[in-house]
Amino acid sequence: MRALAEIQVIPIGVGVSVRREVIRAHDIIRKTGLTTELHAYGTNVEGDLDTILHAVKAVHETLHAGGTTRLTTALKIGTRTDKESRLQDKLFDPLSS
Repeated sequence: MRALAEIQVIPIGVGVSVRREVIRAHDIIRKTGLTTELHAYGTNVEGDLDTILHAVKAVHETLHAGGTTRLTTALKIGTRTDKESRLQDKLFDPLSS
């Protein structure tokens, strides 16, 4: 099943900057082959639902193995049965209208 999702991984207890952990999480997601779009507070993804869920699990396993003690992840998933959704169809450019 294809899905669109927003994944927000929040490392807790790693200090003021979470840049290293966020870059690592995004790299793990990107390497799954999912279509990704990094934004200020998360990553939008497009692809197979099982791959998305596996990617979230891989992020948790990898960051914990790397020393991050606590992670909180917010995950929004959208699926449709009437048509195939794509990230590019969801983007709105106010300058083009």
